[in-house]
Amino acid sequence: MTKQDLIECHDRIKPFIHNTPVLTSRLINDMTGTHFFFKCENFQRMGAFKMRGAANAIMQLSEEQKRNGVVTHSSGNFAQALSLAAQGLGVKAYIVMPNTAPQVKKDAVRGYGGFVIECEPTLEARERESKQIEEKYGATFIHPSNDDQVILGQGTACMELLEAYPDLDFVVTPVGGGGLIAGTALAAHYFGKQCKTIGGEPLEVDDAYRSLLSGKIETNETTNTIADGLKTQLGDRNFPIIQQHVGEIIRVKEAEIVTAMRILWERLKIVCEPSSAVAFAAVLNQKEKFKGKKTGIIISGGNVDLAHLPF
Repeated sequence: MTKQDLIECHDRIKPFIHNTPVLTSRLINDMTGTHFFFKCENFQRMGAFKMRGAANAIMQLSEEQKRNGVVTHSSGNFAQALSLAAQGLGVKAYIVMPNTAPQVKKDAVRGYGGFVIECEPTLEARERESKQIEEKYGATFIHPSNDDQVILGQGTACMELLEAYPDLDFVVTPVGGGGLIAGTALAAHYFGKQCKTIGGEPLEVDDAYRSLLSGKIETNETTNTIADGLKTQLGDRNFPIIQQHVGEIIRVKEAEIVTAMRILWERLKIVCEPSSAVAFAAVLNQKEKFKGKKTGIIISGGNVDLAHLPF
């Protein structure tokens, strides 16, 4: 994936996304000794960065593929992103969701025009149902994070950040399925000036941290984290990019995630989800590394259940 690929991707999806704001806070800077620039993808369409990758992936399909529709399995932000992107492009979106997914999420997908197909809450069931839809309708499967076009789309958030602030020392993102951090790392490599990409990951689901150490994709035995968007694992398309361009992954405890989330709510006056706070928590965990440095933070999304806040 080249610099030109990222430029063309950004030009392609501009009509379908927001160039989200970058917020700063003197109080947070003083508290940490770091100069922060928060790229607020919680203000993106459907409330998360995933709109970028979903739009790009659909736009790269052939006309025949678009006529037959797209399919994915997701109970989170990508389900909504693919549905909204498909709606805007006049493409059918089939979304396989576990029957245990909150009703509010199913309703949101339907509200964006997606066709919800429910299945048992196992990866095997999700993949089996997706395959049946592919075969029945000729729909094209789009993976939420392990897809080249999705990775390029997600990288455009960092592109925009570096266009506004080209001299950042670090860009920090949360790590789940790997699409965001892989795209961010490519953007930092091509558009930054010695800008390093660092990931934040919950200690309870630290498969990416362990994968970088072992050199192969690791899995998690538990998913016991408040950061519900980070429970997925890396894939064979994004992992090589992460190996090449990500300097480090910092693990954080659940209490640190809650503390970081609360600071962002209180000081930036924004709604961000727990997964978003993981990147900021990683910097708070290792303040000395970032002291005096210009640090970009990707606030990945703001889709949070207000009835179940952790503070």
